[in-house]
Amino acid sequence: MNNPLFVITNIHELVGIIFIILGVGFDILGCLGLLRLPDVYNRLQATTKCVTLGTCSILLGTFIIKGFGATGFKAILTMVFLLLTTPVAAHALARGAHKSGVKLCDKSVCDKYKDDQDALS
Repeated sequence: MNNPLFVITNIHELVGIIFIILGVGFDILGCLGLLRLPDVYNRLQATTKCVTLGTCSILLGTFIIKGFGATGFKAILTMVFLLLTTPVAAHALARGAHKSGVKLCDKSVCDKYKDDQDALS
């Protein structure tokens, strides 16, 4: 009898592996966005969305496979922490870049932050 690389014994393991594979795919897309997009603002958007979704998907897959044990509980806590902190960090980086004078890409349509600052002045 052949020994496969791994044996999927339950349907929840299959679902968990699917979530992990999906998460790795989103993480790869986020890395490609980081390399391919033209300016810091577009790069932040790509990495924040794709990597957050990808990492949360990997953690959800881990939770589905491991269940409500210590590992599953840590995966859920990490997902919550990631969902709460990543948007705040991306906003802080984008605001800092804008305030320090980092220009938008030439193809950018508008600069809402500058428009809001001009309206307040």
